[in-house]
Amino acid sequence: MWFNRRHQRAGHLFQNRYKSIVCEEDRYLLELVRYIHLNPLRSHTVESLKELDRYPWSGHGVLVGKIRHDWQEKEYVLNQFGTVERQSIRAYRKFMEEGKGLGRRKELVGGGLVRSLGGWSRVLSMRGRGEEVEHDSRILGSGDFVPEVMRDAEETIARQVWSRGTKSIEQIMQRMCRESGVSEKEVRSGSQRRRVSQVRGEIAFYLSREVGISMAEIARRLGVGTSAIAMAIRRKTDRGSEQD
Repeated sequence: MWFNRRHQRAGHLFQNRYKSIVCEEDRYLLELVRYIHLNPLRSHTVESLKELDRYPWSGHGVLVGKIRHDWQEKEYVLNQFGTVERQSIRAYRKFMEEGKGLGRRKELVGGGLVRSLGGWSRVLSMRGRGEEVEHDSRILGSGDFVPEVMRDAEETIARQVWSRGTKSIEQIMQRMCRESGVSEKEVRSGSQRRRVSQVRGEIAFYLSREVGISMAEIARRLGVGTSAIAMAIRRKTDRGSEQD
């Protein structure tokens, strides 16, 4: 209330959902990382990259090693610049330096069609030729990438609807515990025994990816924290990627 009175605004302080989009890695990921992390510099909240290194409300400081947040994933981005961390940080900083003068980029913040084509000039060019391309405001990627993501999403949703319609969360947990030979009581107890943790991760992964249950709800059902569920799902995803 004090903040709203001071700034002549209304509503909750954090009332809108954070922005979440699917990003085509090869073409857009690093550009998007740079664009977002340079926001404080573009808005003159900080006046230099050196000052941005210590700015606490951006992920940039973690990537360059000046700020530590255990919850922030940094290796994935730095690995795009090399395998040795010190060299990766140098290459990342050079990449950031090169992006300082690029300004606001419509292809990274505009609607789905602008994102898919890479800017308004290409949108207007295609409109002039009477061409159309599939797009979605939740997806940042090329015209080919957009329908591919939508097809995958439709298949996932179809599986989730089927799962929710035929089996309850409790039934799924009972079946997976029975098949693994681990009791439900032990899975819900927070035990860190290796086999129990593994089964808990498999249940969390299945409920999240196949049934579409939120991590908060999965954590409540399994008797652990949401961060533990997020970590279990990430480990399972990483193992699946390595096997592929």
